[in-house]
Amino acid sequence: MEFLRDADIDPAPLAGKRVVILGYGNQGRAQALNLKDSGIDVVVGLRGGSGSTIEAESSGLATDLLENAVASADVAMMLSPDETHAALYREIEPNLRQGAALGFSHGLSVRFGYIKPRPDLDVYLVAPKGPGTALRSLYTEGKGMIAVWAVGQNATGKAREIALAYGRAIGSGRAGLIQSSFAEEAEADLFNEQAVVWGAVPELLIAGFETLVAGGVSPELAYLECVGELKLIAELIEDRGIAGMREAISNTAELGALLGGKRMIDDGVRQRMAEVLAEVRAGRFARELSEEEAAGYPRLEKARRENRQTLLEETYRRLSSAKE
Repeated sequence: MEFLRDADIDPAPLAGKRVVILGYGNQGRAQALNLKDSGIDVVVGLRGGSGSTIEAESSGLATDLLENAVASADVAMMLSPDETHAALYREIEPNLRQGAALGFSHGLSVRFGYIKPRPDLDVYLVAPKGPGTALRSLYTEGKGMIAVWAVGQNATGKAREIALAYGRAIGSGRAGLIQSSFAEEAEADLFNEQAVVWGAVPELLIAGFETLVAGGVSPELAYLECVGELKLIAELIEDRGIAGMREAISNTAELGALLGGKRMIDDGVRQRMAEVLAEVRAGRFARELSEEEAAGYPRLEKARRENRQTLLEETYRRLSSAKE
Protein backbone atom coordinates (compact mmCIF):
# COMPACT_ATOMS: atom_id res chain seq x y z
CA MET A 1 0.00 0.00 0.00
CA GLU A 2 1.37 3.41 -0.98
CA PHE A 3 0.90 5.85 1.90
CA LEU A 4 2.03 9.37 1.03
CA ARG A 5 2.36 12.52 3.13
CA ASP A 6 3.11 16.15 2.37
CA ALA A 7 6.87 15.60 2.17
CA ASP A 8 6.34 12.96 -0.53
CA ILE A 9 4.13 15.14 -2.73
CA ASP A 10 5.12 17.87 -5.17
CA PRO A 11 2.64 20.79 -4.98
CA ALA A 12 3.88 22.22 -8.31
CA PRO A 13 1.28 20.54 -10.58
CA LEU A 14 -1.38 22.92 -9.18
CA ALA A 15 0.83 26.01 -9.19
CA GLY A 16 -0.73 28.68 -11.38
CA LYS A 17 -3.69 26.42 -12.14
CA ARG A 18 -7.33 27.38 -11.62
CA VAL A 19 -9.47 24.91 -9.71
CA VAL A 20 -13.23 25.21 -10.09
CA ILE A 21 -15.44 23.70 -7.42
CA LEU A 22 -18.78 22.42 -8.71
CA GLY A 23 -21.17 21.94 -5.80
CA TYR A 24 -21.07 24.07 -2.66
CA GLY A 25 -22.30 21.58 -0.08
CA ASN A 26 -20.50 19.92 2.82
CA GLN A 27 -17.44 18.85 0.84
CA GLY A 28 -17.53 21.71 -1.68
CA ARG A 29 -17.31 24.43 0.93
CA ALA A 30 -14.59 22.70 2.94
CA GLN A 31 -12.42 21.83 -0.03
CA ALA A 32 -12.78 25.29 -1.58
CA LEU A 33 -11.72 27.00 1.65
CA ASN A 34 -8.81 24.63 2.21
CA LEU A 35 -7.62 25.16 -1.36
CA LYS A 36 -7.85 28.93 -0.93
CA ASP A 37 -5.87 28.83 2.30
CA SER A 38 -3.26 26.69 0.54
CA GLY A 39 -2.75 29.45 -2.02
CA ILE A 40 -4.62 27.80 -4.88
CA ASP A 41 -6.57 29.90 -7.40
CA VAL A 42 -10.02 28.52 -6.63
CA VAL A 43 -13.43 29.58 -7.95
CA VAL A 44 -16.85 28.22 -7.02
CA GLY A 45 -18.97 27.70 -10.13
CA LEU A 46 -22.66 28.43 -9.52
CA ARG A 47 -25.80 28.83 -11.55
CA GLY A 48 -27.35 32.26 -11.80
CA GLY A 49 -29.51 33.02 -8.78
CA SER A 50 -27.92 30.32 -6.62
CA GLY A 51 -28.45 30.88 -2.92
CA SER A 52 -24.87 29.73 -2.31
CA THR A 53 -23.35 32.79 -3.98
CA ILE A 54 -23.67 35.06 -0.95
CA GLU A 55 -22.50 32.32 1.41
CA ALA A 56 -19.42 31.53 -0.68
CA GLU A 57 -18.47 35.16 -1.20
CA SER A 58 -18.95 35.99 2.48
CA SER A 59 -16.36 33.27 3.20
CA GLY A 60 -13.90 35.05 0.94
CA LEU A 61 -14.28 32.74 -2.04
CA ALA A 62 -14.47 33.88 -5.65
CA THR A 63 -17.57 32.80 -7.56
CA ASP A 64 -18.59 32.83 -11.19
CA LEU A 65 -21.40 31.59 -13.36
CA LEU A 66 -21.09 27.88 -13.97
CA GLU A 67 -20.30 28.09 -17.69
CA ASN A 68 -17.70 30.84 -17.25
CA ALA A 69 -16.04 29.10 -14.33
CA VAL A 70 -15.76 25.80 -16.18
CA ALA A 71 -14.36 27.46 -19.30
CA SER A 72 -11.55 28.95 -17.19
CA ALA A 73 -10.79 25.74 -15.30
CA ASP A 74 -7.59 23.75 -15.43
CA VAL A 75 -9.16 21.44 -12.84
CA ALA A 76 -12.91 20.96 -12.37
CA MET A 77 -13.91 19.21 -9.14
CA MET A 78 -17.32 17.48 -9.13
CA LEU A 79 -18.66 17.91 -5.59
CA SER A 80 -22.41 18.06 -6.21
CA PRO A 81 -24.58 15.10 -5.07
CA ASP A 82 -23.67 11.88 -6.87
CA GLU A 83 -27.07 11.45 -8.46
CA THR A 84 -26.77 14.86 -10.17
CA HIS A 85 -23.39 14.19 -11.77
CA ALA A 86 -24.69 12.90 -15.09
CA ALA A 87 -26.79 16.01 -15.79
CA LEU A 88 -24.07 18.32 -14.49
CA TYR A 89 -21.40 16.72 -16.65
CA ARG A 90 -23.56 17.00 -19.76
CA GLU A 91 -23.95 20.70 -18.95
CA ILE A 92 -20.27 21.45 -18.41
CA GLU A 93 -18.62 19.17 -20.96
CA PRO A 94 -18.85 21.62 -23.90
CA ASN A 95 -17.00 24.24 -21.84
CA LEU A 96 -14.24 22.00 -20.48
CA ARG A 97 -10.84 22.75 -21.98
CA GLN A 98 -8.98 20.09 -23.92
CA GLY A 99 -6.63 18.30 -21.54
CA ALA A 100 -8.28 19.69 -18.39
CA ALA A 101 -8.53 17.55 -15.25
CA LEU A 102 -11.86 16.33 -13.89
CA GLY A 103 -11.85 15.39 -10.22
CA PHE A 104 -14.21 13.54 -7.88
CA SER A 105 -14.47 12.85 -4.15
CA HIS A 106 -16.56 9.72 -4.62
CA GLY A 107 -16.14 7.07 -7.27
CA LEU A 108 -19.82 6.24 -7.75
CA SER A 109 -20.66 8.22 -10.88
CA VAL A 110 -17.63 6.95 -12.79
CA ARG A 111 -17.73 3.38 -11.45
CA PHE A 112 -21.40 2.91 -12.36
CA GLY A 113 -21.35 4.81 -15.64
CA TYR A 114 -23.27 7.96 -14.74
CA ILE A 115 -20.39 9.79 -16.42
CA LYS A 116 -18.17 8.72 -19.29
CA PRO A 117 -15.52 11.45 -19.39
CA ARG A 118 -14.12 12.70 -22.67
CA PRO A 119 -10.94 10.82 -23.61
CA ASP A 120 -8.80 13.98 -23.58
CA LEU A 121 -9.48 14.66 -19.88
CA ASP A 122 -7.40 13.58 -16.91
CA VAL A 123 -9.78 11.95 -14.43
CA TYR A 124 -8.82 11.52 -10.78
CA LEU A 125 -10.30 10.81 -7.37
CA VAL A 126 -9.41 12.38 -4.01
CA ALA A 127 -11.87 11.13 -1.39
CA PRO A 128 -11.44 12.40 2.19
CA LYS A 129 -12.60 9.74 4.63
CA GLY A 130 -14.97 11.91 6.60
CA PRO A 131 -17.41 14.83 6.36
CA GLY A 132 -16.45 18.22 4.99
CA THR A 133 -16.99 19.94 8.34
CA ALA A 134 -14.29 17.77 9.89
CA LEU A 135 -12.02 18.19 6.85
CA ARG A 136 -12.20 21.95 7.32
CA SER A 137 -11.81 21.99 11.11
CA LEU A 138 -8.81 19.66 10.98
CA TYR A 139 -7.18 21.86 8.34
CA THR A 140 -7.62 25.01 10.43
CA GLU A 141 -6.04 23.17 13.39
CA GLY A 142 -2.97 22.36 11.29
CA LYS A 143 -4.01 18.73 10.95
CA GLY A 144 -5.50 16.73 8.10
CA MET A 145 -7.95 13.98 7.16
CA ILE A 146 -6.83 10.75 5.53
CA ALA A 147 -8.01 10.45 1.92
CA VAL A 148 -7.84 7.85 -0.81
CA TRP A 149 -6.80 8.80 -4.32
CA ALA A 150 -7.00 7.17 -7.71
CA VAL A 151 -6.53 7.84 -11.39
CA GLY A 152 -9.36 6.90 -13.70
CA GLN A 153 -7.97 8.36 -16.92
CA ASN A 154 -4.44 9.62 -17.59
CA ALA A 155 -4.84 11.54 -20.84
CA THR A 156 -1.97 13.99 -20.35
CA GLY A 157 0.30 11.74 -18.33
CA LYS A 158 -0.03 14.07 -15.33
CA ALA A 159 -3.20 12.82 -13.65
CA ARG A 160 -1.35 11.16 -10.74
CA GLU A 161 0.61 14.30 -9.98
CA ILE A 162 -2.51 16.49 -10.12
CA ALA A 163 -4.44 14.14 -7.83
CA LEU A 164 -1.69 14.09 -5.22
CA ALA A 165 -1.14 17.86 -5.38
CA TYR A 166 -4.89 18.34 -4.92
CA GLY A 167 -4.94 16.01 -1.92
CA ARG A 168 -2.03 17.92 -0.44
CA ALA A 169 -3.75 21.28 -1.00
CA ILE A 170 -6.91 20.26 0.89
CA GLY A 171 -4.76 19.11 3.82
CA SER A 172 -5.05 15.35 3.42
CA GLY A 173 -1.31 14.96 2.87
CA ARG A 174 -0.84 15.94 6.51
CA ALA A 175 -2.60 12.74 7.57
CA GLY A 176 -1.91 10.50 4.58
CA LEU A 177 -3.05 9.71 1.04
CA ILE A 178 -3.74 6.06 0.20
CA GLN A 179 -3.88 4.77 -3.37
CA SER A 180 -7.10 3.07 -4.45
CA SER A 181 -9.32 2.91 -7.54
CA PHE A 182 -12.67 4.42 -8.48
CA ALA A 183 -14.29 0.98 -8.22
CA GLU A 184 -12.74 0.02 -4.88
CA GLU A 185 -13.53 3.36 -3.24
CA ALA A 186 -17.12 3.43 -4.51
CA GLU A 187 -17.90 -0.15 -3.58
CA ALA A 188 -16.33 0.04 -0.12
CA ASP A 189 -18.01 3.36 0.66
CA LEU A 190 -21.46 2.23 -0.45
CA PHE A 191 -21.08 -1.02 1.49
CA ASN A 192 -20.11 0.86 4.65
CA GLU A 193 -23.01 3.29 4.29
CA GLN A 194 -25.53 0.47 4.09
CA ALA A 195 -24.08 -2.35 6.17
CA VAL A 196 -21.92 -0.77 8.84
CA VAL A 197 -21.45 2.78 10.13
CA TRP A 198 -24.33 4.75 8.63
CA GLY A 199 -26.86 1.96 8.13
CA ALA A 200 -26.39 -0.80 10.68
CA VAL A 201 -24.95 1.12 13.64
CA PRO A 202 -27.85 3.61 13.98
CA GLU A 203 -30.37 0.77 13.65
CA LEU A 204 -28.54 -1.15 16.38
CA LEU A 205 -28.68 1.92 18.64
CA ILE A 206 -32.41 2.34 17.97
CA ALA A 207 -33.10 -1.34 18.63
CA GLY A 208 -31.19 -1.23 21.91
CA PHE A 209 -33.01 1.91 23.03
CA GLU A 210 -36.41 0.44 22.18
CA THR A 211 -35.60 -2.87 23.92
CA LEU A 212 -34.67 -1.12 27.17
CA VAL A 213 -37.72 1.15 27.08
CA ALA A 214 -39.99 -1.83 26.39
CA GLY A 215 -38.34 -3.52 29.39
CA GLY A 216 -39.33 -0.67 31.68
CA VAL A 217 -36.17 1.48 31.60
CA SER A 218 -36.70 5.24 31.39
CA PRO A 219 -36.12 6.72 27.91
CA GLU A 220 -33.45 9.06 29.30
CA LEU A 221 -31.34 6.25 30.78
CA ALA A 222 -31.94 4.04 27.74
CA TYR A 223 -30.67 6.85 25.51
CA LEU A 224 -27.57 7.48 27.63
CA GLU A 225 -26.71 3.77 27.71
CA CYS A 226 -27.37 2.88 24.06
CA VAL A 227 -26.64 6.12 22.21
CA GLY A 228 -24.79 8.50 24.49
CA GLU A 229 -21.77 6.23 24.95
CA LEU A 230 -21.14 5.86 21.22
CA LYS A 231 -18.83 8.87 21.12
CA LEU A 232 -16.74 7.38 23.92
CA ILE A 233 -16.17 4.08 22.14
CA ALA A 234 -15.44 5.86 18.85
CA GLU A 235 -12.77 7.99 20.53
CA LEU A 236 -11.21 4.95 22.21
CA ILE A 237 -11.07 3.07 18.91
CA GLU A 238 -9.53 6.10 17.21
CA ASP A 239 -6.87 6.33 19.92
CA ARG A 240 -6.20 2.64 20.60
CA GLY A 241 -7.76 0.41 17.94
CA ILE A 242 -10.50 -2.11 18.73
CA ALA A 243 -8.26 -4.41 20.76
CA GLY A 244 -6.92 -1.47 22.75
CA MET A 245 -10.44 -0.14 23.31
CA ARG A 246 -11.49 -3.47 24.81
CA GLU A 247 -8.47 -3.50 27.10
CA ALA A 248 -9.19 0.09 28.26
CA ILE A 249 -12.71 -0.59 29.55
CA SER A 250 -13.66 -2.32 32.79
CA ASN A 251 -13.56 -6.10 33.16
CA THR A 252 -17.35 -6.00 33.48
CA ALA A 253 -17.75 -4.19 30.15
CA GLU A 254 -15.10 -6.31 28.44
CA LEU A 255 -16.68 -9.61 29.52
CA GLY A 256 -20.14 -8.34 28.59
CA ALA A 257 -18.82 -7.39 25.16
CA LEU A 258 -17.19 -10.79 24.74
CA LEU A 259 -20.37 -12.68 25.61
CA GLY A 260 -22.88 -10.42 23.88
CA GLY A 261 -21.14 -9.13 20.78
CA LYS A 262 -21.05 -12.36 18.80
CA ARG A 263 -24.68 -13.13 19.73
CA MET A 264 -25.67 -9.92 17.95
CA ILE A 265 -23.25 -10.18 15.03
CA ASP A 266 -23.43 -13.80 13.93
CA ASP A 267 -22.91 -15.65 10.65
CA GLY A 268 -26.36 -14.57 9.49
CA VAL A 269 -25.33 -10.92 9.71
CA ARG A 270 -22.12 -11.65 7.83
CA GLN A 271 -24.10 -13.40 5.10
CA ARG A 272 -26.40 -10.39 4.73
CA MET A 273 -23.35 -8.14 4.58
CA ALA A 274 -21.97 -10.25 1.74
CA GLU A 275 -25.30 -9.88 -0.03
CA VAL A 276 -25.17 -6.10 0.33
CA LEU A 277 -21.66 -6.01 -1.13
CA ALA A 278 -22.72 -8.17 -4.08
CA GLU A 279 -25.73 -5.90 -4.74
CA VAL A 280 -23.52 -2.79 -4.60
CA ARG A 281 -21.08 -4.28 -7.11
CA ALA A 282 -23.92 -5.29 -9.40
CA GLY A 283 -25.12 -1.67 -9.53
CA ARG A 284 -28.41 -2.17 -7.70
CA PHE A 285 -27.88 0.74 -5.30
CA ALA A 286 -26.70 3.04 -8.08
CA ARG A 287 -29.95 2.35 -9.97
CA GLU A 288 -32.06 2.95 -6.86
CA LEU A 289 -30.27 6.23 -6.21
CA SER A 290 -31.05 7.42 -9.73
CA GLU A 291 -34.68 6.35 -9.42
CA GLU A 292 -35.01 8.11 -6.05
CA GLU A 293 -33.64 11.36 -7.48
CA ALA A 294 -35.88 11.13 -10.55
CA ALA A 295 -38.95 10.67 -8.33
CA GLY A 296 -38.11 13.64 -6.10
CA TYR A 297 -36.68 11.67 -3.14
CA PRO A 298 -39.99 10.32 -1.74
CA ARG A 299 -38.41 7.59 0.41
CA LEU A 300 -35.84 9.94 1.89
CA GLU A 301 -38.41 12.64 2.65
CA LYS A 302 -40.74 10.12 4.31
CA ALA A 303 -37.91 8.64 6.38
CA ARG A 304 -36.73 12.10 7.50
CA ARG A 305 -40.23 13.01 8.70
CA GLU A 306 -40.69 9.73 10.55
CA ASN A 307 -37.24 9.80 12.14
CA ARG A 308 -37.92 13.21 13.70
CA GLN A 309 -41.07 11.90 15.42
CA THR A 310 -39.64 8.92 17.32
CA LEU A 311 -39.38 8.62 21.10
CA LEU A 312 -35.61 8.36 20.74
CA GLU A 313 -35.44 11.77 19.02
CA GLU A 314 -37.79 13.30 21.59
CA THR A 315 -35.50 11.99 24.33
CA TYR A 316 -32.44 13.39 22.56
CA ARG A 317 -34.08 16.82 22.41
CA ARG A 318 -34.98 16.73 26.11
CA LEU A 319 -31.47 15.74 27.14
CA SER A 320 -29.92 18.35 24.86
CA SER A 321 -32.12 21.06 26.32
CA ALA A 322 -31.17 20.02 29.84
CA LYS A 323 -27.48 20.54 29.03
CA GLU A 324 -27.99 24.16 27.97
